[in-house]
Amino acid sequence: MIEKYQFEEFVRQAHRVGEAGLTICSSGNLSWRIGDKALVSGTGSWVPELKPGNVSVCKVATGEIMNGVKPSMESVFHLGIMRNRPDVNVVLHFQSPYATLLACTKERATNINVTAEMPLHVGRVIPVIPFKLPGTPELAEAVVEAMKNRNAIQLAKHGQVVCGKDFDDVFQRAMFFEMGCRIVYQALQAGKEPDVFTEEELDEIELHYLGYTTKDGLKL
Repeated sequence: MIEKYQFEEFVRQAHRVGEAGLTICSSGNLSWRIGDKALVSGTGSWVPELKPGNVSVCKVATGEIMNGVKPSMESVFHLGIMRNRPDVNVVLHFQSPYATLLACTKERATNINVTAEMPLHVGRVIPVIPFKLPGTPELAEAVVEAMKNRNAIQLAKHGQVVCGKDFDDVFQRAMFFEMGCRIVYQALQAGKEPDVFTEEELDEIELHYLGYTTKDGLKL
């Protein structure tokens, strides 16, 4: 059974996401696995102002709604990621300013490895999902497939998705994602080429801090 304090914690974390500018109004959605169920922000709800009454309880295995609150239309990929990734307990779909700006440009800067935080916390490679209508099975399928071996992806003309073991893991990943995109965009605006790490430097960083490299995909 989901306890009252867990609803309260979920709402607190949703507000944290909003206060950091990762979502505005009804953009974005958040989920948290608790046992065989998940809390998911409700459809049409505003993550920055989420209330316990707007939180859906779903079975992870089937998506069945347990409390009568309809989950976000993107809940299919939230639950799909969790089913594929037993290491993932939190999923966040967000639309922060700079990351989303880059997701909405024709010539996307997909390499944001400008500081060590990028490969270590966001991902050495960030797949870009071609535009698919939000809330559709096609988008959900593409997101779930891409995140089988990645912790962060970009949705063209849409936003970003990150996942992790807990709220802090996901929050940090989203914030560094936004930071990397801001650095890249501001460098380009200033007429400067972002000084991204070479493949050899990325290998060195990952081997030193992680003990392995992720050039062929995330080590789970």
